[in-house]
Amino acid sequence: MHYLGALGAGGILAGTIIEAMGIPFPGGVMVIIAGFLVDQDRLNFYHVLLAAVGGFDLGALIAYLIGRRVGEPFFQRYGNYLHITPQKFERAQSWLTRSAAAFIIVGRFVPMISNLTPYMAGVSKLSPARFLFYNSIFAVIWASFNLAVGIVFGQNWERISRLTRSWLPLGAAVLLLLYLVYLYLRHQKKTAGKI
Repeated sequence: MHYLGALGAGGILAGTIIEAMGIPFPGGVMVIIAGFLVDQDRLNFYHVLLAAVGGFDLGALIAYLIGRRVGEPFFQRYGNYLHITPQKFERAQSWLTRSAAAFIIVGRFVPMISNLTPYMAGVSKLSPARFLFYNSIFAVIWASFNLAVGIVFGQNWERISRLTRSWLPLGAAVLLLLYLVYLYLRHQKKTAGKI
């Protein structure tokens, strides 16, 4: 939070570029923290929103151009390393052909598909203008939601902190107990299978 407060909108811009390219990076968490800082009047809401949407569009456009450049042969050759089977690739292409808007806007909300969405749009030769239009719709929804979560969290920080302190030990104990029961049942199942 300290670094984000110091970096401001520039840090949000850089983080969301990386996030939009599909590189594992907590860009969404950065925007949530920025919402917390907006609530504390340490960052400007409109600057953060503009940086998040702009960064997400720029990162997605870079990924789109990479997909357009490397094309389908790249995915056919290296897809297995990225856990993209030919069937998954064809399914994604079919979805993109039927509805580019749904693929780009809704696909960004689907884990594993979200990281590939801009690359697949580039491979399919969707026009850059259409891609950016649909991607911008998603980026505004995504950034607004994450900022709102941070702002609400900031407004209720003390209440959430009290609840966390009182319920965290109990929650951790329950999770540990459930995990131990799972290990026990798995061991019983393996033992029964050997008999």
